[in-house]
Amino acid sequence: MSKVKRDEIVAGNTGNISGNISNIAMNNSRRNSTRTMIVTIMATIAIWQGLSAAVNIPALPGPYDVALAIRHVAPDLGSHMLISAWRVIAGSLIALWLGAPLGCLVGRNHTLDRVVAPMAYLAYPVPKIAFLPVVLLFLGLGDASKIFIIVLLVFFQIFVTTRDAARNLPPGLVYSVKALGATPRDIYIHAIVPAILPEVFTAMRIGLGTGLATLFFTETFATFHGLGYFIMDAWSRAAYDEMFAGIVALSTLGFTLFAILDAIERRVCRWKYISRPS
Repeated sequence: MSKVKRDEIVAGNTGNISGNISNIAMNNSRRNSTRTMIVTIMATIAIWQGLSAAVNIPALPGPYDVALAIRHVAPDLGSHMLISAWRVIAGSLIALWLGAPLGCLVGRNHTLDRVVAPMAYLAYPVPKIAFLPVVLLFLGLGDASKIFIIVLLVFFQIFVTTRDAARNLPPGLVYSVKALGATPRDIYIHAIVPAILPEVFTAMRIGLGTGLATLFFTETFATFHGLGYFIMDAWSRAAYDEMFAGIVALSTLGFTLFAILDAIERRVCRWKYISRPS
């Protein structure tokens, strides 16, 4: 066997071993995360049960009573949960589709940044929920008005975070790609976008949390569908077990969306997790 062939075999085996080690590390990290999550959920349920027993009032039912309520109202609760999920997912995806490309473009174009940044700084601090009455007048009482408010809220969080991430990229990162003869399009695809993706995912997490909170408020106003309506309707009837069933459903929805977002990030930004200790 020639020396060149032997070196190729050794290099291939080394690459396979490195890949296997990385996969093992990621699998161990996932198992540890799952165990930690289960322990955290069990601890939360135990604390909830302890508080319910200590207070001993109907307004704070225990986990078992809420579980029975969830079983009793499952079909109705499930339909409200699906409607809320549709609204927050649609609003977040539209905000991502608008905010991430625009933030990346503004962050890399100093002339455009000088024009757009002052307008963003003026609009960003304004509570978007204050526009709800006006939005309802223009878009009606259906899904469109709820989704628009979520888009308005999440858009600025994604736009500002993406713009700052693109603006603060190390110049050497771009110069090194330019030195290889990359076109402006190649620079965005192979350098800028991968570098800002972790920040975009962070903005999406923040946006999902505030989007769910905003969704709850919008669903308590002039509507008969969604978890916000379900929770407030149960509260008005003093059906506290059903009210907490709605709160658990809202929390479960948020947890599921965060878990999906984490799974997508692990796929798209694999380099973040390869060397991370479990």
